[in-house]
Amino acid sequence: MFFFVLVDMSKRRKNRGNGSRRRGARRAGKKEFISLLAGVSLALAGVALTLFLAAETSGAPAQESDSSRSASSQSASSLSSIEAKRAGGIHMNKLTPEEERVIVGKGTEAPFTGKYYLNTDAGVYQCKRCNAPLYRSGDKFDAGCGWPSFDDEIDGAVREVPDADGRRTEIVCAKCGAHLGHVFRGERFTEKNTRHCVNSISLSFVSESEDTTSMNEDTIGSATAQSAPVSATEPGKTAKAYFAGGCFWGTEYFLEKSEGVIEARVGYMGGHVDNPSYERVCSGTTGHAETVEVEYDPAKTDFETLARLFFEIHDPDQVNRQGPDIGPQYRSAVFYVDENQRKITEKLIGLLREKGYDVATEVVKAKEFWPAENYHQDYYDHNGKKPYCHAYQKRF
Repeated sequence: MFFFVLVDMSKRRKNRGNGSRRRGARRAGKKEFISLLAGVSLALAGVALTLFLAAETSGAPAQESDSSRSASSQSASSLSSIEAKRAGGIHMNKLTPEEERVIVGKGTEAPFTGKYYLNTDAGVYQCKRCNAPLYRSGDKFDAGCGWPSFDDEIDGAVREVPDADGRRTEIVCAKCGAHLGHVFRGERFTEKNTRHCVNSISLSFVSESEDTTSMNEDTIGSATAQSAPVSATEPGKTAKAYFAGGCFWGTEYFLEKSEGVIEARVGYMGGHVDNPSYERVCSGTTGHAETVEVEYDPAKTDFETLARLFFEIHDPDQVNRQGPDIGPQYRSAVFYVDENQRKITEKLIGLLREKGYDVATEVVKAKEFWPAENYHQDYYDHNGKKPYCHAYQKRF
């Protein structure tokens, strides 16, 4: 009996020992779990603090003081060279690293350092990346902020979008989306009570006094001397060509100055309504394009020379528009009168596409040409003005 009691007590002590070890293991497990929770909490707190500081930094004013933007903007600035040069089928000019930092990465140039801050010359300010006309010099004023300021833009040329900082309104080129700066209202600098605060580096400037803008006869002569003129088969015989490239005022202005051109007339072609008026064409319902009829002397020039010039005075990449002028009547088109003109046009388009241009120019058989109203003929010569959406740019 005493033996059984001893054995039973020994089993109980052993069981109590096992229970103590199990309780110790549970207590150790709890301590490890609590330590793990503490570590996770500290890590989460660190992440939250990092996100908070990043939000505070990205929310700092950019146009007036910042030198960088949010992570999304930084990733935008790391676009490949192909993406930076071409976006949405639009031909892009090559940018320097600093230009890309501002135009693509949405950065800001230092105040009072920009090329155009104090520029007072008459002319048109264009997008540095795609050459789209953005602002007229007459709308520029000095706000004392250190950046070029404008109280108006060319209609449809600039688009407003909410800024990443959640407070301001960013302005971008409506054609290619290039970052320009910010727009502010209510400051009462001018009667229009609007200030487009623009980075100089986002702009290029075409002065009215520059040969590349006005394309005086010497400039046109050199530009159109690239192809040898074809001798006329019959003395005194003239030929015609038809070009549509946006507002016909600007197309006519440049083409009629080309050597060998006898006369240029503006009108309408490519539609389905006889003798259309300007108002009906502008409604976009007649199918016509604003077209220039060019009569030239084949002994002094040829169709290819004129077609090359045509492709260099407008943006052939744009679809149903030219700069701020939007609508099917402003489409790019060559209306050929014979197979030779068609083949030459298609050859030139092929050359441009090899250079990276996404040409949208239509090549269509010429139909009836309807002359426009008299007040449209030689518009810029009669009004003493310069084209606002056409400028010469060498492409060949």
